[in-house]
Formats: sequence, structure tokens, C-alpha cells
Amino acid sequence: MTSDATTPPAVNDACVPTLTYRQPPIRQWSANERPRERLYAHGAGALSDAELLAVLLGNGTVGCDAVATGRALLAGAGSLGRLLADPDQLAPVAGVGPVKRARLIATLELARRALGEGLAELPRIQSPRDSSQYLKARLCHLPHEVFACLFLDTRHRVLAYEELFRGTIDGASVYPREVVRACLRHHASAVILAHNHPSGLAEPSRADREITQILVDALALMDIRVLDHIVVGRGDPVSMAERGMLGMGDRR
Repeated sequence: MTSDATTPPAVNDACVPTLTYRQPPIRQWSANERPRERLYAHGAGALSDAELLAVLLGNGTVGCDAVATGRALLAGAGSLGRLLADPDQLAPVAGVGPVKRARLIATLELARRALGEGLAELPRIQSPRDSSQYLKARLCHLPHEVFACLFLDTRHRVLAYEELFRGTIDGASVYPREVVRACLRHHASAVILAHNHPSGLAEPSRADREITQILVDALALMDIRVLDHIVVGRGDPVSMAERGMLGMGDRR
């Protein structure tokens, strides 16, 4: 599996708040402008990305409020997705130390776990829609390619999710024997394969189709069905099963 991608933009000095920036602290803003009060009054959906980050951060620094700090974080990362993908690897931003980075990391993990709970509570996986949003949340913003599996029982209920292989921005090597071992370890009767394209283009490549067929054939020997291979990028994930790209593996 291969993909081409560019390195996230580097942070320049303009992205980092400094003491030369002057604005009244948030506590001096009117109530209808303060992020926390706006959240209570209108709901989280009414807040911008920077305002939501400000609520998480709690406070800014002298001369640079939490909303401006949130904007600096977004500018430094290049996008909200890249910011949340790995907050621990962010370039330095004034006023954002280990405690605030820990808050961002914990918030992302809680969101992932909430999605996982919803997936586990489904009576069964019946369509690509049931799994694709969870897999997108797990994979879409990673700066390197990751190959993962969603392991299912005989009724297509979720047993576990596991990332098996990590690569670079250009691709990840997938070893069929290790995929088979993982399925046996989780006592899976079926599996949904997934990987991301850091470039953002979710279109399955020729290499994606080839490794999928190899895995379909290898797992069939163990009576384990490949239900789908989800390719995650920007926008909606692509289901290779819906595209008819699973060969023998998508037959009922």
C-alpha cells in the first residue's frame, strides 16, 4: 500500500503568541463573547474550533488569551485533524505546556472510546457505514500509514480493534501471516481490514487491491471471511466491498 503525502507545515514565528499581542483577558469580555458562556447558552456546535480549544485549555498567557492560543495551535498544526492526531508532537506554542497537551490527548482518546462503545453496542456490523466512521476517527489524521483490523465474531459483532502495521507517509508493509495470527488470537470468524492514505486520497491503489486479495485467500484457508477493506483519507472512507474489489471474499 502506498500513498504520497507532504509533511505538515512547519510552525513559523507568526503562529506563536508572544507578549507583544495585547487584548483584554477573556474574563473582561462580554458574556455573549466568552467561549464558555456561549457554549452553555448556545451549545458546543455554536463555537469555532479555536473557541472549543480555548474551553479545553482553560486559560491563555499574559497578553494572549485562550482563543488566540487556540488559533495558534490550529495554525501550527495546519488543521484541526492534524492537531488532534498527535497533540504530543506539536511544535512549541507559548502557554501550552505538558498539562494542556495532556488535556488535548485525553479528550481525543475519550472521543475515540465513545465511538468504539457505539460500535461494540451494535447488534452486528451490517454495512460499511457501521464501521467506516469509527475507522475514519482512528486513522484519517495520522501522518503515517497504518494497517488495522476490526475483528468480528460469527454474528459479525465487534470483538476488537487492533493496529497491526505502521509505516511511513509512503506506505506500510503488510504480512499476511501476522494478520492470520491476529485473527486467531482474537478468535475472529470475520474481519474488516482498514488502512489510511496520509495523502488524503482514499482511492484504493493497485497495491491495495493486490494485498487485499492475498489476505482474502490466506484467511479463507482458516475459514475466516474478509467482509471489507476500508480505505481512509479525507472525506468519506472508501469501501472496497462496495466497489466489488474483494474477489471471492465478498461472496455470501
